[in-house]
Amino acid sequence: MSNTDKNLKEAFAGESQANRKYLAFAKKAEEEGYLSIAKLFKAAAEAETIHAHNHLKELGGIKSTKENLLEAINGETFEFQNMYPKMIEEAKAENREEALRSFNYANEVEKIHAQLFKKALENIDKKENVEYYICPVCGNTFENDVPDKCPICNALKEFFKKID
Repeated sequence: MSNTDKNLKEAFAGESQANRKYLAFAKKAEEEGYLSIAKLFKAAAEAETIHAHNHLKELGGIKSTKENLLEAINGETFEFQNMYPKMIEEAKAENREEALRSFNYANEVEKIHAQLFKKALENIDKKENVEYYICPVCGNTFENDVPDKCPICNALKEFFKKID
């Protein structure tokens, strides 16, 4: 891998993290009543997304939808089979209850994501209109309908977010 490609990968990771961080900062600013500052964080987050997409495109990381689904399946599977189990064990060993909860939520939801991506790949030619809903606490993802309570974290149905 060339130095430029290494730099693009590093820049992609940095820009992606900045996007997520700025959106979290925006949410906190809104909670504290700083609406203009929240808008600034959201604007910067959107700019970071543009940068990240440009870097990923230059790396050749955006392919056909079928190829992208396969990559997503592999990534989600790696996370729930390898990455999160190790993190869960370390959080347990260090008595980090909140980190353990965060890792467990993510681990369980990554399994669901892998299945949803597999299903989408299997049905790619049907071009079905599927609605998706996200649990605001753990990120659990549902197709077309939401249970009364999230089976992972017990969040109530009325708090779920529909993805447009």
